[in-house]
Amino acid sequence: MADIDLQDVHDFLISTAKKAGEMITSARPKTGGAGNKKNSVDLVTETDQAVEKMVSTSLRERYPDFEFMGEETYKPGDKLSNAPTFVVDPIDGTTNFVHAYPYVSISLGFAINKEPTVGVVYNPFTNTLFSGIKGQGSFLTDQNHDRARLPLKEPEPFGGLGNCQIAVEWGSDRSGNDYKVKVETFRKLCAAKEDGGAMVHSLRSFGSAALNLCGVAAGHLDAYWEAGCWAWDVCAGWVVLKEAGGDIVDANKGNWKPRVEERRYLAVRKGEGQKEIIEEFWDNVVGTIEVGV
Repeated sequence: MADIDLQDVHDFLISTAKKAGEMITSARPKTGGAGNKKNSVDLVTETDQAVEKMVSTSLRERYPDFEFMGEETYKPGDKLSNAPTFVVDPIDGTTNFVHAYPYVSISLGFAINKEPTVGVVYNPFTNTLFSGIKGQGSFLTDQNHDRARLPLKEPEPFGGLGNCQIAVEWGSDRSGNDYKVKVETFRKLCAAKEDGGAMVHSLRSFGSAALNLCGVAAGHLDAYWEAGCWAWDVCAGWVVLKEAGGDIVDANKGNWKPRVEERRYLAVRKGEGQKEIIEEFWDNVVGTIEVGV
């Protein structure tokens, strides 16, 4: 295969994201009209499916030699290969979408040899666009920024978890080992130091993995800990984060080089003491996440 023009891929993903955004903002979903894939909180709408169809059709017409993996067409057993592959979540934050809470994005990633290489994350409700290309930086465009390089300001040194604002998500699995690990870890992160906790500034649960990663990249969040999401949730945001000087490691202690499809992630912003904050966070994880193992 000839050398891939990553800038062309990047620009086409942005134009595709804008078209998807028009579909998303013009839809009128209702909580009672959403279907579910696994349980009452794993939601899917006709808009998710329509957006993915539009995106997949556009990408296959433009890049017929590339593979495609999308949330709504994924089948159990499908694997991300080494081939150039678009990794797409048509609506990241579907629960927010059906509740008309505007923390919603389309996440368009591109991986080569299973490595996130181009990422576009777009929130059409706020007209907020994050994008990045491996080795070329990542950027934000919104009502206050015109392709501002990330992070948005010189990062402050980490001063320990007690100074951090952290994003977490409950996920759709609400029982078993991993749910228990999440709940106990959330408790420990929030608890007072005299009770053995980290007493972080706050835990935030926003509902979009892609936007959470971009929030860490921008410096709005110090870290984001997640288990149970999928490659399409994180591929695009992974690029934005890494190109902003952030790092992404395993949610479980010890693995500094997770795979994009591994389903367990700890993302940390750029800043002095990054390695130390990762290790401190790992010391506050209560148990071992099993998903993806």
